Amino acid sequence: MTDLRAAGLRAKVLTVSDGVIAGTRQDASGEALGELLAGAGYEVVERRAVADGTESVAGALADMADGFSGLVVTTGGTGFGPRDLTPEGTRQIVERLAPGLAEAMRLVNPLGRLSRAVAGTRGRALILNTPGSPRGAVECTEAVLDVLPHALRLLSDEPTPH
Repeated sequence: MTDLRAAGLRAKVLTVSDGVIAGTRQDASGEALGELLAGAGYEVVERRAVADGTESVAGALADMADGFSGLVVTTGGTGFGPRDLTPEGTRQIVERLAPGLAEAMRLVNPLGRLSRAVAGTRGRALILNTPGSPRGAVECTEAVLDVLPHALRLLSDEPTPH
Protein backbone atom coordinates (compact mmCIF):
# COMPACT_ATOMS: atom_id res chain seq x y z
CA MET A 1 0.00 0.00 0.00
CA THR A 2 1.17 3.51 -0.78
CA ASP A 3 2.41 5.50 2.18
CA LEU A 4 -0.13 8.30 2.46
CA ARG A 5 1.72 10.21 5.19
CA ALA A 6 3.54 12.15 2.51
CA ALA A 7 0.15 13.34 1.27
CA GLY A 8 -0.57 14.71 4.75
CA LEU A 9 -3.67 12.63 5.42
CA ARG A 10 -4.77 12.95 9.01
CA ALA A 11 -7.48 11.22 11.02
CA LYS A 12 -9.29 11.45 14.34
CA VAL A 13 -11.24 8.70 16.10
CA LEU A 14 -14.26 9.30 18.35
CA THR A 15 -15.50 6.42 20.49
CA VAL A 16 -19.13 6.78 21.57
CA SER A 17 -19.72 4.56 24.59
CA ASP A 18 -21.25 4.97 28.01
CA GLY A 19 -19.21 1.93 29.12
CA VAL A 20 -15.87 3.39 28.03
CA ILE A 21 -16.70 6.69 29.76
CA ALA A 22 -17.72 4.81 32.94
CA GLY A 23 -14.51 2.77 32.84
CA THR A 24 -16.35 -0.55 32.59
CA ARG A 25 -15.32 -1.29 29.00
CA GLN A 26 -12.03 -1.08 27.15
CA ASP A 27 -12.00 1.09 24.01
CA ALA A 28 -11.18 -1.86 21.73
CA SER A 29 -12.95 -0.43 18.68
CA GLY A 30 -11.20 2.95 18.97
CA GLU A 31 -7.87 1.16 19.30
CA ALA A 32 -8.65 -1.05 16.27
CA LEU A 33 -9.59 1.98 14.15
CA GLY A 34 -6.45 3.83 15.21
CA GLU A 35 -4.31 0.86 14.20
CA LEU A 36 -6.11 0.42 10.87
CA LEU A 37 -5.77 4.07 9.95
CA ALA A 38 -2.14 4.28 11.02
CA GLY A 39 -1.40 1.14 9.02
CA ALA A 40 -3.04 2.74 5.98
CA GLY A 41 -0.70 5.73 6.30
CA TYR A 42 -2.91 8.19 8.15
CA GLU A 43 -1.50 10.26 10.95
CA VAL A 44 -3.97 9.69 13.81
CA VAL A 45 -3.82 13.04 15.57
CA GLU A 46 -6.57 12.54 18.16
CA ARG A 47 -8.55 9.80 19.88
CA ARG A 48 -11.41 10.76 22.14
CA ALA A 49 -14.35 9.09 23.90
CA VAL A 50 -17.76 10.51 24.77
CA ALA A 51 -20.93 9.15 26.34
CA ASP A 52 -23.78 8.03 24.11
CA GLY A 53 -26.30 10.73 23.24
CA THR A 54 -27.20 13.18 20.52
CA GLU A 55 -25.77 16.27 22.19
CA SER A 56 -22.54 14.63 23.37
CA VAL A 57 -21.83 13.28 19.87
CA ALA A 58 -22.76 16.53 18.12
CA GLY A 59 -20.58 18.58 20.45
CA ALA A 60 -17.56 16.32 20.18
CA LEU A 61 -17.82 16.00 16.39
CA ALA A 62 -18.20 19.74 15.89
CA ASP A 63 -15.15 20.33 18.09
CA MET A 64 -13.10 17.67 16.31
CA ALA A 65 -14.11 18.71 12.77
CA ASP A 66 -14.03 22.51 12.98
CA GLY A 67 -10.80 23.79 11.48
CA PHE A 68 -9.64 20.22 10.70
CA SER A 69 -8.82 18.92 7.26
CA GLY A 70 -9.04 15.15 7.37
CA LEU A 71 -11.04 12.11 8.37
CA VAL A 72 -13.09 11.76 11.57
CA VAL A 73 -14.34 8.23 12.27
CA THR A 74 -16.80 7.44 15.03
CA THR A 75 -17.31 4.03 16.55
CA GLY A 76 -20.42 3.06 18.48
CA GLY A 77 -24.00 4.17 18.81
CA THR A 78 -25.24 3.23 15.32
CA GLY A 79 -27.67 0.44 16.24
CA PHE A 80 -31.21 0.22 17.57
CA GLY A 81 -30.54 0.57 21.30
CA PRO A 82 -32.26 3.44 23.09
CA ARG A 83 -28.91 5.21 23.68
CA ASP A 84 -27.63 4.59 20.11
CA LEU A 85 -27.85 8.19 18.93
CA THR A 86 -24.60 8.70 17.02
CA PRO A 87 -26.34 9.19 13.64
CA GLU A 88 -28.67 11.79 15.15
CA GLY A 89 -25.73 13.71 16.63
CA THR A 90 -23.81 13.45 13.37
CA ARG A 91 -26.75 14.73 11.31
CA GLN A 92 -26.95 17.78 13.60
CA ILE A 93 -23.49 18.97 12.62
CA VAL A 94 -22.76 17.73 9.08
CA GLU A 95 -23.22 20.19 6.25
CA ARG A 96 -23.52 17.63 3.45
CA LEU A 97 -24.37 13.93 3.63
CA ALA A 98 -22.31 11.33 1.75
CA PRO A 99 -24.83 8.48 1.41
CA GLY A 100 -22.69 6.43 -0.98
CA LEU A 101 -20.05 5.95 1.69
CA ALA A 102 -22.60 4.89 4.32
CA GLU A 103 -24.24 2.49 1.86
CA ALA A 104 -20.90 0.93 0.90
CA MET A 105 -20.05 0.44 4.58
CA ARG A 106 -23.40 -1.30 5.20
CA LEU A 107 -22.74 -3.84 2.44
CA VAL A 108 -19.69 -5.50 4.02
CA ASN A 109 -21.62 -7.66 6.48
CA PRO A 110 -25.22 -8.95 6.74
CA LEU A 111 -25.54 -7.14 10.08
CA GLY A 112 -24.82 -3.92 8.20
CA ARG A 113 -28.48 -3.84 7.27
CA LEU A 114 -29.12 -2.98 10.92
CA SER A 115 -26.76 -0.01 10.84
CA ARG A 116 -28.17 3.50 10.98
CA ALA A 117 -24.72 5.01 10.38
CA VAL A 118 -24.30 8.13 8.29
CA ALA A 119 -21.38 9.78 6.54
CA GLY A 120 -20.97 13.43 5.67
CA THR A 121 -18.80 16.50 5.62
CA ARG A 122 -18.30 19.50 7.83
CA GLY A 123 -15.94 22.05 6.40
CA ARG A 124 -12.92 20.10 5.20
CA ALA A 125 -13.56 17.13 7.47
CA LEU A 126 -15.14 13.88 6.31
CA ILE A 127 -17.08 12.13 9.08
CA LEU A 128 -17.90 8.41 9.05
CA ASN A 129 -20.00 6.53 11.62
CA THR A 130 -19.02 2.90 12.24
CA PRO A 131 -20.37 0.20 14.60
CA GLY A 132 -19.10 -0.22 18.13
CA SER A 133 -17.54 -3.66 17.68
CA PRO A 134 -13.86 -3.69 16.70
CA ARG A 135 -14.53 -6.03 13.78
CA GLY A 136 -17.50 -3.99 12.53
CA ALA A 137 -15.65 -0.68 12.83
CA VAL A 138 -12.65 -2.01 10.91
CA GLU A 139 -14.71 -3.78 8.23
CA CYS A 140 -16.83 -0.72 7.56
CA THR A 141 -13.84 1.59 7.34
CA GLU A 142 -11.95 -0.84 5.11
CA ALA A 143 -14.95 -0.86 2.74
CA VAL A 144 -14.30 2.77 1.80
CA LEU A 145 -10.61 3.17 2.61
CA ASP A 146 -9.61 3.10 -1.06
CA VAL A 147 -11.69 6.19 -1.98
CA LEU A 148 -11.05 8.27 1.13
CA PRO A 149 -7.79 9.90 -0.02
CA HIS A 150 -9.52 11.16 -3.16
CA ALA A 151 -12.50 12.44 -1.15
CA LEU A 152 -10.20 14.22 1.28
CA ARG A 153 -8.26 15.85 -1.57
CA LEU A 154 -11.54 17.09 -3.04
CA LEU A 155 -12.60 18.48 0.33
CA SER A 156 -9.32 20.33 0.75
CA ASP A 157 -9.69 21.71 -2.79
CA GLU A 158 -6.44 20.09 -3.96
CA PRO A 159 -6.02 19.28 -7.66
CA THR A 160 -7.11 15.72 -8.47
CA PRO A 161 -6.46 13.60 -11.58
CA HIS A 162 -10.02 13.19 -12.85
